[in-house]
Amino acid sequence: MFKRVVVLLLAVCGSLIAWAQAADARVWRVGTLRGIRGQFRTIQAAVDAASPGDWILVAPGDYKTTSAHHPKGGSKFPAAVLITKPGLHLRGMNRDTVVVDGTKPGSSRCSPKAADQNFGPDTSRGPTGLNGIMVWKADNVWVQNLTACNFLGGTGGDGQTGNEIWWNGGADSGRVGGWGFYGSYLNTTSTFYESESTAAQYGLFSSNWSGGTWSQTYASNFNDSGYYIGACRQVCDQTIDHAHSEFNALGYSGTNSGGYLVIKNSEFDRNEDGLDTNSQNADYPPPQNGACPNGKVSPITHTHSCWVFMDNYVHDNNNPNVPSAGSAAAGPVGTGMSVSGGRNDTIVRNRFVRNDAWGIIVLPYLDSGPPCTGGTVGALGPGSCLFDPFGVAVLSNTFADNGSFGHPSNGDIATLNFEGGHPTNCFRGNVDPSGAGASTSPAALEHTHPTCNGSSAAANTNPPFLGEVLCDSQTSLVPGQAPPCPTGQYPRRTEVIMHPLPAGLPTMPNPCAQVPANPWCPAHTRPVAPPSGLG
Repeated sequence: MFKRVVVLLLAVCGSLIAWAQAADARVWRVGTLRGIRGQFRTIQAAVDAASPGDWILVAPGDYKTTSAHHPKGGSKFPAAVLITKPGLHLRGMNRDTVVVDGTKPGSSRCSPKAADQNFGPDTSRGPTGLNGIMVWKADNVWVQNLTACNFLGGTGGDGQTGNEIWWNGGADSGRVGGWGFYGSYLNTTSTFYESESTAAQYGLFSSNWSGGTWSQTYASNFNDSGYYIGACRQVCDQTIDHAHSEFNALGYSGTNSGGYLVIKNSEFDRNEDGLDTNSQNADYPPPQNGACPNGKVSPITHTHSCWVFMDNYVHDNNNPNVPSAGSAAAGPVGTGMSVSGGRNDTIVRNRFVRNDAWGIIVLPYLDSGPPCTGGTVGALGPGSCLFDPFGVAVLSNTFADNGSFGHPSNGDIATLNFEGGHPTNCFRGNVDPSGAGASTSPAALEHTHPTCNGSSAAANTNPPFLGEVLCDSQTSLVPGQAPPCPTGQYPRRTEVIMHPLPAGLPTMPNPCAQVPANPWCPAHTRPVAPPSGLG
């Protein structure tokens, strides 16, 4: 009881400090709005001048990248705009016309031309790539109402660069180093593709972070995923609400991200694989575990599962002609959602439509080497690390017209597990528009595994599904051997097509809301505290 009181007092004190900072906040302006000039011409100059809790407003304009900034202790993460001060509010005055742009000065906005790209700082191994807006270990930073484009990957390695907007709590550290954020009315995209080595990798990215919300956002054309939450294990405490992700290898990717994590009211379409949550040795420590911390019960599911995917529309994820690299490229084309070695996740009240391989698949993730925390070392040969899925609940979803590729096991739901003895996955109340039950592989899953009651499940390798998913993902269980394709190939990439931002994405109704009085927003509105991670 004493510990609970201490934690509550600390939270209250933190909120009071944040409120006091907001009440005394200054407003820094970048660019010129309605003929009124701001104090700065660049966003980074305003960030450097600001104090914790201040506001930075950005007028419409194309803000090109002129230099790279490295955080202390994060030299491998160069960024065009680097934020290291807690409580800053960075807000554009128009979502579509305030553009943080990775292309060179003098080029057109988000130019697709190779000569116009900024490939980041040069090294002996080549250009490192660059990140766009990066929040480095700074708590409760808001980024709102703008577009970020064409921040590209490079020799830095997977995830170190090529991220448009990134809340980075210390990537590769194995520890959470940032708490709280808010991102809304954001576009992230890239118009340039020449090779996977320089492709943009992630749109909205959160790693090693606890607490935060993304709302009213869009992401497209990334070779890993439009949205990523990772390396936060069971203390993620994050929400994605009203997102739209398309034309990516994965619409959403979440490695080792669990506990309280909610994805809702969103759309994932025309990706290779709509979304994937997985356990993996990258972004350690694994596994991905959606169980509520400390045995608590979710207010949404009323079970011990706090990772919830709910009220989303997942459709037409049949697109091989997207940028794709690394493990994301193994996302099986034609799949609405993959749970790969995930545990204790809940998928409820979603629509899965016209995903031509499978609507949902629940299957193991095979990795190699250490740390293999939560996995089985050597399960499929020396050096292998197997993460079997368990405790995954697929409930009350609607399926229509999935499985049109027509291979064995293609359909609404397919699952397999290599190991016995883990808690069962469960499937219940899933229907197609006619009211019939969803098609499943193995058959009759809703009769054989209707409840996630903790009972032990036997191994079920489901050979028809195993052969098909290995073929589709171009993955082999035997190193050096091509995967078998017993009934023929799945669609393969013939070209990479980059798509423009859609017209009509809504900008913030009132970008002056909550901002202290200033020449651009003369009517004072009292600032408020950021929303919680489960907002």
